[in-house]
Amino acid sequence: MEERIQRAVGKEAVIRRPPNPAFGDFSVFVGPESAEKTVRDIRDELGASAKKVEVAGKGFVNITLSREVVTIAVVKASAQGDGWGKGTANAGKRIIVEYSNPNAFKEMHIGHLVGTVVGEAVARLIENSGATIARDTFGGDIGPNVAKALWALRTRGITEPETAEEIGSAYAEGARACESDPKAKEEIDALNQAMYAGTDRALMELWRKGRELSMQEFRRLWRILGTRFDFEFFDSDTTETGMRVVNDGLAKGIFEKSDGAIIYNGEKKGVHTMVFITSHGTPTYEAKDLGLAFLKEERWPSDVSVIVTGNEQLGRFKTVLAALADIAPLLAAKTTHLATGFLKRASGKMSSREGNIITAAEFIREVIAQASEKNADPLIAEQVAVGAIKYMILRQAPGSDILFDAAKSLSLEGDSGPYLQYALVRARSVLAQAKEQNDASAAGAPATPYLLERLLLHFPGVAARAARTFAPNLLTSYLTELAGAWNAFYATERIIGGDHEAHKLLVARAFAQTMSNGLTILGIPAPEKM
Repeated sequence: MEERIQRAVGKEAVIRRPPNPAFGDFSVFVGPESAEKTVRDIRDELGASAKKVEVAGKGFVNITLSREVVTIAVVKASAQGDGWGKGTANAGKRIIVEYSNPNAFKEMHIGHLVGTVVGEAVARLIENSGATIARDTFGGDIGPNVAKALWALRTRGITEPETAEEIGSAYAEGARACESDPKAKEEIDALNQAMYAGTDRALMELWRKGRELSMQEFRRLWRILGTRFDFEFFDSDTTETGMRVVNDGLAKGIFEKSDGAIIYNGEKKGVHTMVFITSHGTPTYEAKDLGLAFLKEERWPSDVSVIVTGNEQLGRFKTVLAALADIAPLLAAKTTHLATGFLKRASGKMSSREGNIITAAEFIREVIAQASEKNADPLIAEQVAVGAIKYMILRQAPGSDILFDAAKSLSLEGDSGPYLQYALVRARSVLAQAKEQNDASAAGAPATPYLLERLLLHFPGVAARAARTFAPNLLTSYLTELAGAWNAFYATERIIGGDHEAHKLLVARAFAQTMSNGLTILGIPAPEKM
């Protein structure tokens, strides 16, 4: 339907749902001078599909669809199953999405958790729009931070680390020593050089063991969050290519020397000036990002490359993409950086009892423990907790900070992941009860569509818009409104045994399918019961 309206009004017009359902099903702004003509054009295009098309003042045109069109949408939602809401805007395109990006030899922190949730939702939205998707994550596994962890492990005499927590605490010890002890800093710098050389067998064996332990823990957390990656890239994979690209760029005048280091002078592009190869001859993260761009293209050629990171990296990525545009314009042109916000707890506390910043694993454990108070089944408690975490992150526009209130996030009263999950559980319960009774009493639909029906027809358009703008919050807000309409429908209408029972059950099935598909796109689990 949106395509037909767009055809009538032109591609430049923005079509939206009116803020008040009383105004109609669609609203389009065309300006006062074009409103009357637009009304005629829309009537000509939609014909009997439109019940009413009228000027709403200040250049808006409101459209109310006919009962038949609304019913057809409800039937589609019920009948198309998992295919309901899928689009074709990116059909034939290959799109790679990079996100999460935790660093080996550290524990995954809250920022990586946010990036994982947003990146997975963006990947699923794009996939829902018809694209072939690849997911990749890029973690640091070589450099000063890794050297700090290895230094502490060696200082402790540990050659066989056993847990990711052990490695994480070693990194923290090494970081403190590097800041406070000049001798330790010298030793850590030497270890960093030795890693790049790769000739110290004992060191490299400890490095390999530590990296694999870190990755095992990351994969465990990704499984809980419903994420899997097609490619796990590391700094060490991109070092050689990044160094070569920067040195080639130096020869071409793209980079320049400064105090023994190789830098990109960003002033000409209005971005930060940054070091890409240090005076010690080692690459920085920025050089490795350049190497990664070429490595991705080699491993999985794409039409679009999306990179999801925290918004603290906005300035850094502007410089990286500016340098990439000078080196490989086509690679830069197809690369988009999407920033995420910072998660803060409503209590204001983001530290554990020991004073350390809470890790992603600890945060997830806390929310699961709270969800377990009302959900005895461990699987359901985990699904509810993951839904609560994901919803509170995805309800915000990417780039906005997130305030996590534990009590609100687990509430069934609205504006939460469990609120959406419970609405679906309730609808499925009604449908299961109806199947057992199996005696629909009255066929046909009431003359006036229920608000729930009118909302259902917008699901494909909302999903398409969220994919186009990389904005999972649009779908999150829609599903929250849809759950509210279902709950009102459930509370005020006698579904089984009342008038229009068959139609009401059709609406219930359409709602259940739409909510299920929407939660799947957002990566929010759908428990069988709560």
